Amino acid sequence: MELIPQILFLTLLAITGYMLFKRINRLRQNILLGKKADVSGPSSERWRKMFLLAFGQKKMFDKPLVGVLHFFIYIGFFIINVEVLEIVLDGILGTHRLFFPLLGSFYVPLINVFEFLAVSVLLACVVFLARRNVLKLRRFHMAEMASWPKSDANIILFVEIILMSLFLTMNAADTALQQNGSVHYPSTGTFAFSGLLTGFFNGWSESSMMLYERAAWWLHIAGILGFAVYVTYSKHLHIFLAFPNTYFAGLRPAGEIQNMPRITQEVQIALGLSTGEGVPTDQERFGAKDVNDLTWKQLMDAYSCTECGRCTSACPANITGKKLSPRKIMMDTRDRIDEVGASLEKGGKGMEDGKALLGNYITKEELFACTSCNACVDACPVSINPLDIILDLRRFVSMEESGTPASWNSMFTNLENNGAPWAMPASERESWMKS
Repeated sequence: MELIPQILFLTLLAITGYMLFKRINRLRQNILLGKKADVSGPSSERWRKMFLLAFGQKKMFDKPLVGVLHFFIYIGFFIINVEVLEIVLDGILGTHRLFFPLLGSFYVPLINVFEFLAVSVLLACVVFLARRNVLKLRRFHMAEMASWPKSDANIILFVEIILMSLFLTMNAADTALQQNGSVHYPSTGTFAFSGLLTGFFNGWSESSMMLYERAAWWLHIAGILGFAVYVTYSKHLHIFLAFPNTYFAGLRPAGEIQNMPRITQEVQIALGLSTGEGVPTDQERFGAKDVNDLTWKQLMDAYSCTECGRCTSACPANITGKKLSPRKIMMDTRDRIDEVGASLEKGGKGMEDGKALLGNYITKEELFACTSCNACVDACPVSINPLDIILDLRRFVSMEESGTPASWNSMFTNLENNGAPWAMPASERESWMKS
């Protein structure tokens, strides 16, 4: 009978591990639907960017209050997992507070740090819930944030509040049992924050306190394991993907638009700068129509999006009432990858389902509203680049469908013939300036 809790715990760990393995493998396969990406550049610069943006949360502090609150949630998420290690080992070995004999007098101060972070996370989540549901900030209530995206954000915040509350009350019940002289609970001493809650258990019998402490322990660890699986389906996948995403982010100067290699080669051949040797002979699609025309880095961008809406808030096209929302571009791309991936997993049609990212998810009106100003790229806390996807989709519309507006076509012709957007010969450069 004594082994039953350990068997149940090991079973829970095994189920969680299996579900995580399946989901992570699916995400990997989905991302690899994309083409090769150029991730060259000095690794030292990439490590620096990852440390500043993913670990240091540099861009979050553009808004100091939000930055501090997010920092507590972020740090709390990682550091409190050290405490989870003790819980996991206790569950496997059938012990209680395994680290207490090992750490001695350092144990209580360490738990106090965890409890401070737990309280900070709890308060930050309450503030973030209020910003979304009471203050109703505009960027959290745009068209793309209805239904599941809205529920997902609230679910995450509520779950974190519940998990932190379980952690604190579990410790409070543990302390109350210690003070009651229970032989099953070694005397560690009172913890700083949960110690303030021990009065809640005044008048409880020892068996009732033990039942609550065990129930809180199980719910806390089961909630954390369930949360780990849920995150892989949620916008909070960025908790993990922020690190590789910032590491592999482009290092080219902001605003620099990359030419298509195939077009560059053809121009060089026409100008006599290349013989064409080594140019691929297979037909390459110009631009992107569906997710398999994008690079794996662009698909990773889509999965790294936390739907914070900073990109859309900074977008001049969106501010002036246009339909373009850079956040929606990333969400649509992710939704399309998930749709294709789910189809492939079930042996379905995958990319051959008669749908495409362009048209079924993202409209030409959205693409043509983009000014290519890079405001969305600059605003993103984790180096996501919606502009790259917009440009690739626009290239397809322009070069494969000839579907650009008439005014754009006139501009393209003038650029080709005159080297400028205006219908004037190169000899009249002064007229260009006056225009």
